[in-house]
Amino acid sequence: MEKQNLTVLNEFILKGITDRPELQAPLFGLLFIIYLISAVGNLGIIILTIMDSRLQTPMYFFLRHLAFTDLGYSTAIGPKMLVNFVAEHNSVSFYLCATQLACFLLFITCELFILSSMSYDRYVAICNPLLYTVIMSQRICWVLVAVPYIYSVFVSLIVTINIFSLSFCGYNVINHFFCDCIPLISLLCSNTQEVELIVMIFAAFDLISSLVVVLMSYLLILIAVLRMNSAEGRRKAFSTCGSHLTVVTVFYGTLIFMYVQPESSHSIDTDKISSIFYTLIIPLLNPLIYSLRNKDVKDALQRTRQKILNTFS
Repeated sequence: MEKQNLTVLNEFILKGITDRPELQAPLFGLLFIIYLISAVGNLGIIILTIMDSRLQTPMYFFLRHLAFTDLGYSTAIGPKMLVNFVAEHNSVSFYLCATQLACFLLFITCELFILSSMSYDRYVAICNPLLYTVIMSQRICWVLVAVPYIYSVFVSLIVTINIFSLSFCGYNVINHFFCDCIPLISLLCSNTQEVELIVMIFAAFDLISSLVVVLMSYLLILIAVLRMNSAEGRRKAFSTCGSHLTVVTVFYGTLIFMYVQPESSHSIDTDKISSIFYTLIIPLLNPLIYSLRNKDVKDALQRTRQKILNTFS
């Protein structure tokens, strides 16, 4: 269907993940379980790092905010996507679509810089252990999360306002399962060069600047580890940043695969699969990685479980 003349749109139609009826029920069941485990896992990390006194350290302070951003953008996408599997009319109102885009951009942008802050924290812990408590003071930790939150709000508002202040055509079908920038821009009748440039500049800056911090931190960590004489010291150093490095590799790897691949390699189906991975799978993996690979978190879970049992016994 071709785009029609300018008209006022009150809603958009989301095409969803697939239009094959036989896949609707299995996908709904699978994605519902993934979202539920992800939400419970991230909420559990948030509660655990607040309640357990032994997890009141900068590392777990950043982990709590990582879990919050994971919970934020997966919840911005997941519930509406699941409803569309069972709803006859897969529509989303104009303002709800704008809200979903703004929330998604806010949390996904914030996650990039929270991961950067975590890499800096690991760098200080390994390369300057004697000054760790001085450098990573409570005030500095709050600055390292407050600045990403403020900047992310700015980015999400700028991009969302620029897209939704332009004129949409009569064609209102979004070939995606949520309101994302590129599918929405394709529905605009106005000149899209300016908004495309804004999106490209912010996306490039956010991805490159945060990745540079991560790479520099781990380069300095690697140099420090290689200079260690003790094999036990090297093992402890690698175990200290193992969980974070795993999370960073999966998250950035997915984003780079989606946005840096050649234009000829892009297809709607592969973009949807990539979007599912970083909007639902990664928020599921992060709490699993930190709980399965991290002795402190596992010990905290044991202590919390024992407290609950003692309370009700």
